Amino acid sequence: MAEEKHHHQHLFHHNKDEDKPVETVYTETPAGYAETGNSESTTEGYGATTISTESEVDYRKEEKHHKNLEHLGEMGAVTAGAYALHEKHKSKKDPEHAHKHKIEEEIAAAAAVGAGGYAFHEHHEKKEAKEQDEEAHGKKHHHLLG
Repeated sequence: MAEEKHHHQHLFHHNKDEDKPVETVYTETPAGYAETGNSESTTEGYGATTISTESEVDYRKEEKHHKNLEHLGEMGAVTAGAYALHEKHKSKKDPEHAHKHKIEEEIAAAAAVGAGGYAFHEHHEKKEAKEQDEEAHGKKHHHLLG
């Protein structure tokens, strides 16, 4: 037992091999033939291994991802705001610990502002992904007042 080495990964101690970027993506088709398109195939036919050389970004998927993160930020802002109001109420009801509740209220209010800012950021990321999707699919912008 003394000869065994235990490698524990703590929060800030990462394995150096995990930080290396992956350059090429290999995929195997589970059934049917290899897909044709912008990829090179090492073997043809059933269960072929394909190497993706050109990655096409799915802007609709990215837009949906940012929409979900925007909603997450909104919920965080609502939750932190509700907790701030709860602590404000507690500071009035519990005069012995009013200072503690006041500090927790301010921390929750700061968290609510941060979550709101995150939701705002994700809203703009979602709009940008939508514009990129429209550009990729040839939709034109009609500026009526510009």
